[in-house]
Amino acid sequence: MNNTFDPHPPLSRRLAVSEVPPEGLDVDIRATPAECAALAQHNALPAVHSLQAELRARQRRGDGLEIEGELRARLRQTCVTTLEEFDSELVEPIQMRFAPPRGEAPRGRRRNEETTEITLDEDPPDPLIGGVVDLGAVVSEFFTLALDPYPRKPGANFVEPQPGDGAQAVSPFATLGRLKPRREA
Repeated sequence: MNNTFDPHPPLSRRLAVSEVPPEGLDVDIRATPAECAALAQHNALPAVHSLQAELRARQRRGDGLEIEGELRARLRQTCVTTLEEFDSELVEPIQMRFAPPRGEAPRGRRRNEETTEITLDEDPPDPLIGGVVDLGAVVSEFFTLALDPYPRKPGANFVEPQPGDGAQAVSPFATLGRLKPRREA
């Protein structure tokens, strides 16, 4: 995931690890109409009608955070085949882990003590800067990544034009040939 800071994300809901109780915390994110419009603009979509994410946040090894859940969105896209707009629904699972950067030792823990063991089969956790995660930015990023880059309206099929269909195919050089002065014999 891209964890660069956007000063004005289209959707923002900050959560501090210290706010998450040991048993975990359920977080329901519903985008406002203004946030839906910002998400649509951010993703070059005609519209985002609604976006909701139901998340479960749990502390991970005391100083980290684990987020699991699902986002659901209703949106309007433009078909790459017909260029017609159409409505669609998006459902995407969300799962992320956050941990403080290796240089940030939690209070009461020695700097050289390993806090996390990562196997080669799993991605490392994203950095947890200042003990806070922007869940809205996470949801926005999962939304963007789940979008089909080449959306097609249901039932739309591309039909390649065949030679002989419609007007005769004319070589672009035929017009140039007519412009060339003829030599007198």
